[in-house]
Amino acid sequence: MQDALTGLQETRAAIARAADDFGRKPEDVTLIAVSKTKPVDAILPVLQAGQIDFGENYVQEAKAKWPELRERFPQARLHMIGPLQSNKAKEAVALFDAIHSLDRESLAKELSREIARSGRAPRLIVQVNTGAEPQKGGVLPADVDAFLTSCRVTYGLEIEGLMCIPPADEPPSPHFALLAKIAARNGLKTLSMGMSADYEAAIQLGATHVRVGSAIFGARDYGTTG
Repeated sequence: MQDALTGLQETRAAIARAADDFGRKPEDVTLIAVSKTKPVDAILPVLQAGQIDFGENYVQEAKAKWPELRERFPQARLHMIGPLQSNKAKEAVALFDAIHSLDRESLAKELSREIARSGRAPRLIVQVNTGAEPQKGGVLPADVDAFLTSCRVTYGLEIEGLMCIPPADEPPSPHFALLAKIAARNGLKTLSMGMSADYEAAIQLGATHVRVGSAIFGARDYGTTG
């Protein structure tokens, strides 16, 4: 079984090396420890080691784990990195500090409504389907500019950045470069890109947030459920 503390230390060191290699500051790259499918007792040592940012894929799973953990670690920040159903917008706004998977008008509408109602405004990041994969969520690259305008003008949402998950069977760097190009022309500073297998390449191309799960926690427990 993967020692999460060793995985965390090694990942932090690798991020620092990659940032240094590419002329960036390590503190400009936020590590999101992807804790999806991991129980509280697996997450606890990583929190105790000072890790602040964590990623979850499912609202219900996060609701089952994180209220207890956040009572003990109020500084923790929770990122929604999986597909978000529009009917879960209320729960997501209440629970998450950042949502990385905004990808359609119906979700923008529900998030806008819930943010106005609750007064709580998680950071919003638009997911881009850089590989145009039909099975994957995300706005197509050609549609991102118009979608951002709609989010801002129609729904009054403040969009912080973009996220992508490159196709598993393609080199990731062209996808990271495309995401960075789209973000730059839209004045967006946040780039959520890079997972356990490719975060060094993402850092080279400007990632501000990397989503690392298996390199920290070990293989996913898919039998029970970056």
